[in-house]
Amino acid sequence: MPRARFAHVRSWVFNLDNTLYPAEARLFELIDARMGRYVMEALGVGPEEAEHLRRSYWQRYGTTLAGLMEHHGLDPWPYLEAVHDIPLDRLSPDPELALRIAALPGRRIVYTNGSAAYARRVLAARGLQGAFDAVYGVEDAGFRPKPRREAFEAIFARDGLDPGRAAMFEDDARNLAVPHAMGMRTVHVAPAPEPAGHIHHHTDDLSAFLARLLP
Repeated sequence: MPRARFAHVRSWVFNLDNTLYPAEARLFELIDARMGRYVMEALGVGPEEAEHLRRSYWQRYGTTLAGLMEHHGLDPWPYLEAVHDIPLDRLSPDPELALRIAALPGRRIVYTNGSAAYARRVLAARGLQGAFDAVYGVEDAGFRPKPRREAFEAIFARDGLDPGRAAMFEDDARNLAVPHAMGMRTVHVAPAPEPAGHIHHHTDDLSAFLARLLP
């Protein structure tokens, strides 16, 4: 029974994109397009090279930004502002999800590889801003992204979170490996399951999954 497996949890950590809103909203289409344009302008490369760098840095480092900082000394703040300056009209409020998150016992936080400012915009568009105790962006980890262990350690130390009494909800399966190793209960939120030893649970419906954890 899922509820029994979460009885010890007192800190609930949620990724943002494709986790607290449906992947069908496809916000990353808009963000990826802005990333590509930014890379082209910042590095003076064509669209094919920009796309290659965007994807390869994301795969190697966890975010395109981390690769741009590592190899090109890019200033992260203008980048974060530019790539997240997207319309959010694809999102709609989800009062049921808001109620279920707010009913979870203990502390509830958002931790994203995007910026905290962008996260707050998305939460407001989803009607979820009142359900969380804190919102952390990549800047709060010194611009070190998930899945790096030092990024998780920085955020959890800042929040005072005990991983042994925490759960992590993520759409990117690789970002659950470190939380699992730290003793967290891990939930993969995605349309299809991805077999991996570091994933305890999978769901394609976060709200329905949370309902199973509540009395």
